[in-house]
Amino acid sequence: MTPLITVKDLCMEFNGTVVLKNIHFEVAEGETVGIIGRSGAGKTVLMHLMRGVDQPPTRGAIIYHIVACEKCDYIGVPREAGKPCPACGGELKPVDVDLWADESAMMKRRIMRRTAIMFQRTFALYGDDRVIENILRALDDIGYPGEKAVSRAADLIDQVRLSHRMMHIARDLSGGEKQRVVLARQLAKNPFMLFADEPTGTLDPETATLVHRMLIESAQANDMGMVITSHFSSVIKDVVDRAILLENGEIKDIGAPEEVINRFMEDYSDLERYQPGEVGEKVLVARDVVKRYLSVDRGVVRAVNGVSFDVAEQEIFGIIGKSGAGKTTLSRIISGILEPTNGEMNIRIGDDWIDMTKPGIEHRGRAKGYIGLLHQEYDLYPHRTVLDNLTDAIGLEFPKELAMRKAIITLGMAGFVPEKSREILGRYPGQLSEGEKHRVALAQVLIREPLLVVLDEPTGTMDPITKIDVKHSILHAREEMDETFIVVSHDMEFVRDICDRVALMRGGKIIQMGPTEEVLAHLTEEERRVMGAGTP
Repeated sequence: MTPLITVKDLCMEFNGTVVLKNIHFEVAEGETVGIIGRSGAGKTVLMHLMRGVDQPPTRGAIIYHIVACEKCDYIGVPREAGKPCPACGGELKPVDVDLWADESAMMKRRIMRRTAIMFQRTFALYGDDRVIENILRALDDIGYPGEKAVSRAADLIDQVRLSHRMMHIARDLSGGEKQRVVLARQLAKNPFMLFADEPTGTLDPETATLVHRMLIESAQANDMGMVITSHFSSVIKDVVDRAILLENGEIKDIGAPEEVINRFMEDYSDLERYQPGEVGEKVLVARDVVKRYLSVDRGVVRAVNGVSFDVAEQEIFGIIGKSGAGKTTLSRIISGILEPTNGEMNIRIGDDWIDMTKPGIEHRGRAKGYIGLLHQEYDLYPHRTVLDNLTDAIGLEFPKELAMRKAIITLGMAGFVPEKSREILGRYPGQLSEGEKHRVALAQVLIREPLLVVLDEPTGTMDPITKIDVKHSILHAREEMDETFIVVSHDMEFVRDICDRVALMRGGKIIQMGPTEEVLAHLTEEERRVMGAGTP
């Protein structure tokens, strides 16, 4: 197979810490390569370097073997050598481009126009625009002829199977639909290489499978290569041609996907045990909570429709359901971000019951300070260190020594060992893996010592081993700090392992509530398929 990209002796350091060490491999023309590894292994850093994102490597090179037209800006893949340029008719000649070399700056820009990237946890859409308008904007960005743009946009929407959502407002789409619009926007560039960094990490298993199929079909239809990272072993096994296992910044294995996955899963174990939680008195009581809003396309939407439940101290309470069931809306009402249309949301602070539905500093304003929320699309301050993100950036002013001690303790509750906690305090978010960012964001919530923590899809972009770390951190926080959690998730394995009770939502209502195993046993076949619950 003809090599398209050569990664040669690549090294990357951040403040003296080695993130990538002597990485060497090739990606062939039209090949799909999967990269797997634990959180912090270096997957995202490697992918960004291959695309030309962020800062240059410390050592080594990334070489693109392409063809370029001397008469215009068109570049293509090696098999086009000697053929007429499709843009101007000029001759296409082979050229090797060192992506990060200073003298390659102009060619780097041309390469980046013919490659595309899908980032983790970021849909990068114009939320107030319709789906087709989002695609038209992408076509306009590359100078696509205006008279042909509408037809091309419709073709791209059809390719990702969203013709039935063409006129929907982007913000009203489900997570899986948004990710398919992102894919269509990237395909608008007619890329010869797509980089996809955990593109389905926050999606439920069925929706993730659909997006994976879209990626495969798009690669085949557009004769496009892909480099994809994923914590889903099924993606690596079923989607990619070759797999790479990264461990602490080094390639530990490269080859057949199933063999690499088997090696990765060798350390997959969960031996730590915790005492069952001893729940206390009620700390949260919801009564007949309703949230309605108007949608341009769908009229009156009853996102939450007459919900009642309670949560006890030190309980881990799960809220589950298919995409669109109302889980995230309910979590934002619990957190005080959204005001319900009707009903009560009462939280006990000391000896006082506070109704979150009532505005003012004596009601919702007082209660919000005691409720922590880690939502799906969390955001850290990019220009502040981890220590600053955990302290000054959220208004906690400590002497430096106390701040560092508090930060290390809290990072430990979020799954970091003490040595790793000390190591990352001076780093910036861009120098962390996505899994590490997620745990820092969890620590940012826990450092405020909330009475109740709401976790919206806490394991979305995590590999199986990191999920174990997060499970342990939550159970440890419950055991050591008497913490109470509400977990909103489509990860049924995680819910089964961690939740004391579960509420199942359908169409904005709680259909069933009780001990976790009892509720999971009553899921419909469709819910089992969508949420990956398996057989009862």
